[in-house]
Amino acid sequence: MDQRTPLTLAYDAVAAAREVAATAGQRAGAEDRDDGFPAEDVADLGRLGLLAAPVPSAEGGAGLGEEQGAGILAEVLRLVGYGSLALGRLYEGHVNALHLVARYGDARQRRRLFADALDGHLFGVWNTEPPEGGLKLAAGPDGLTLAGVKTFASGAGRATRALVTARIVPDGPPLMLVVPLAPGTRADLSAWRAHGMRASATGTVDLTGLMVPHDAVLGGPDDYHRQPHFSGGAWRFAAVQLGGIEAVFDAWRGHLAATGRGADPHQLARLGEGAIAVEGARLWVLRAAGLVAADARPAERLVAYVNLARLAVERAGLDVLQLAQRSVGLQGFLRGHPLERLSRDLATYLRQPAPDRALTTAAAEILAAGGMAGDLWREA
Repeated sequence: MDQRTPLTLAYDAVAAAREVAATAGQRAGAEDRDDGFPAEDVADLGRLGLLAAPVPSAEGGAGLGEEQGAGILAEVLRLVGYGSLALGRLYEGHVNALHLVARYGDARQRRRLFADALDGHLFGVWNTEPPEGGLKLAAGPDGLTLAGVKTFASGAGRATRALVTARIVPDGPPLMLVVPLAPGTRADLSAWRAHGMRASATGTVDLTGLMVPHDAVLGGPDDYHRQPHFSGGAWRFAAVQLGGIEAVFDAWRGHLAATGRGADPHQLARLGEGAIAVEGARLWVLRAAGLVAADARPAERLVAYVNLARLAVERAGLDVLQLAQRSVGLQGFLRGHPLERLSRDLATYLRQPAPDRALTTAAAEILAAGGMAGDLWREA
């Protein structure tokens, strides 16, 4: 597919994601190294239209997650994560960036940045900063000059369009802007010596001295953190994690079948418990995606549900990991066994920020709510 060819209403994002998942799963082992990056898989995302798919259909994309619905996006993210969690992490950031452009960009910004997506540029969203100080903006007559770094930036040195937050004054509200980056520049991956997700090219990006025009700023002050979209969007990375959980489950299931150990009642009991966990995670993700898309409840209530969903998916992932490793035994910890890398990647990607705060703020919203428990999440 020509990446500049607008996608049609007949475009099947799920079929494209299945194709990407199949080839990404075959390549993931070779990319599992400290300097790894799924370059061929990202190229496939572009070739098969998935880099363009989140662009609204009126502007050349497929409106993935908007016109096509959150359920389809959840399925696409799940499938990409099934093939490779590192690729899924990168693609989820790309989708997030384009949705933020669609929500907060003006007509000229949308036209320029959506054209970049159609051209095959990989977008990232980089918000994390070191404790000693964040990214700063200085306004001058010729534009805005950046100073500072972003940390834990996935796709560092590979993403060529980065949506970042920066402040003009240290205590001021953050502003969003999308900055163009040349491949292989400004990135330091030396500290990314992670247990898993090694192919995600996560590192520090130094944006000091980069100049952008004044109209690079998207939306207004602190729009990046506007609820329910900021916290509510966490269902997307939970959908990617769900794909990783399913990949672990299938590697475990395949091992039992290949070794002829599936008839053991204890093995069957563990597999049944794993199936319950996988299906529970899937239902949480789909319900969270649908509630956020409908936007028919107060922001606090939607955020509470998504917080519970991300924790339910985390629990399902941890349960499946424990059950799979107990069933497979030591073989599952040996390099070369399918379960070994999949388990490392999933255990690493399940570590998302502030899980305790997510749980307690959701519980506080539930405690303060009136009515029956069965009506807490019903659309108004």
